[in-house]
Amino acid sequence: MDAKDWLLLRILEEDSTQELSEVADLTDLTEAEVEDRVSAMEDDRIIRGYCASIDWEKAGEGVAAATVNLKVTPERDFGYDRIAERIARFPQVSSLRLISGEYDFEIRVTGRNIQDITRFVSEQIAPMEQIRETGTILVMKSYKENGRILYDRKEGERLLFSF
Repeated sequence: MDAKDWLLLRILEEDSTQELSEVADLTDLTEAEVEDRVSAMEDDRIIRGYCASIDWEKAGEGVAAATVNLKVTPERDFGYDRIAERIARFPQVSSLRLISGEYDFEIRVTGRNIQDITRFVSEQIAPMEQIRETGTILVMKSYKENGRILYDRKEGERLLFSF
């Protein structure tokens, strides 16, 4: 992957709905080159898909979120992979990461309310044989998700800066 591919990926990650001509201008590539590179990265599964960033509160639907940290017992011959694959299949799990430190996994869980999340963790995650401990942290408010700022600033409003 060269520098232009890296830049192309960053641009698409920021906003994959941009016109091909805009992306070409930003990368100093032709539209055909952008199209070919994107197609090749989709074929190679570097680009896994495209998604919308949704403000569920503005959409009129409440959504609750939590980070759940897990201590697990790795499986012989499979390590963490099989338990991760099992957890990843739940639609309530929006992200799953193997982490270092006190816990082994960090999962991001969403539900319609806090009760949905607590029920999911206590009835689906905690009873799994490999799960030794869970630690749930409720998300009170999100300011940035997947590289996108979630709050609106008024036109011309500047952030304060001081030393």
